[in-house]
Amino acid sequence: MAAIAILSPTLAARSAQPYAELKRRVEAAGLLGKRPGYYTLMLVTNTLAFATSLWLLSLTHSIWATVLAAAILGFISGQLGFQLHDSGHRQMFPSRRVNTLIGIVTGNGLLGVSHGWWVDKHNRHHGNPNNQDLDPDIDIGVIAYSEEQALAKTGLSRWIVRHQAGLFFPLLFGLAWTMHVSSVRFLVNTREKLRWVEVGTLCLHAVAFPLLLVLMVGPWRALLVIVIQRCVGGAYLASVFAPNHKGMPQVEKGQELDFLRSQVLTSRNVRSNPMTDLLYGSLNYQIEHHLFPTMPRCNIRRAHKIVRDYCAELGVPYHETSIYRSYQEILSFLHEVGAPLRQAPA
Repeated sequence: MAAIAILSPTLAARSAQPYAELKRRVEAAGLLGKRPGYYTLMLVTNTLAFATSLWLLSLTHSIWATVLAAAILGFISGQLGFQLHDSGHRQMFPSRRVNTLIGIVTGNGLLGVSHGWWVDKHNRHHGNPNNQDLDPDIDIGVIAYSEEQALAKTGLSRWIVRHQAGLFFPLLFGLAWTMHVSSVRFLVNTREKLRWVEVGTLCLHAVAFPLLLVLMVGPWRALLVIVIQRCVGGAYLASVFAPNHKGMPQVEKGQELDFLRSQVLTSRNVRSNPMTDLLYGSLNYQIEHHLFPTMPRCNIRRAHKIVRDYCAELGVPYHETSIYRSYQEILSFLHEVGAPLRQAPA
């Protein structure tokens, strides 16, 4: 079961602090500095794209045209999801307040997703990637990422895990809905200082966005648009997030790795080209992103060669593959995890 092999703790003994030298090289290349001009252009572009998709929706008359316009709106929502991601990492501007403001407007206001929830969950993932006890991204209810998780499932969840490789892509359409639920739960329980700002902005989205759609296309088509937009946008984001770590080695409780290895060995890059970089929001450079999460998106392609060459110097495995192969690896991993349930009595 190589796809779910656990990392060996002996790896940590080699080059105890290799990250410092890598960071020195990346800083010397000027890649950690903020790029406000790039992000200003991106914010303007995404705002225009979102407004244009709503304008196109207002011009539709047939159901099929509405479906197409809603799918386009879902795709743009995915791009806004990358915008939320970058603001949460403070990649955009030197000011923390500006990044937070953009995150709340984008997440709570435009997408109906709590910025605070996203930052909290995502920071825990970055600090403990593929850690079986600490990474929230491998503790997802309806999918199992280890045999232990699979065997612990009951009822409908157990049946889903038994067939999770075949159900994987349909399940992606549920991501946006789970993000909404998780956002509400977070804001109910959190005591963060911007809680009520987030609650107010989220409530504004919950009222204003459906009302706007009703005024444009009527109540029933508005409902259709919301369902399609959420499903398409969620599936788009999930299809980008899935190749990042799923099926890569996991870290058991008590095992320790230096920072560089903990990030590189648990991450998978998807081979890049300009179109991939756009569609993935540059998260196809997952290794580089995990090593330098505050690095502006537009710099990460240049950092790629530096990181890959440095890993080769250290003899640290650096996994990069095609889009097709990444999903092949994920599905093979999920199929293997669910094997004990298929072999057990129903």
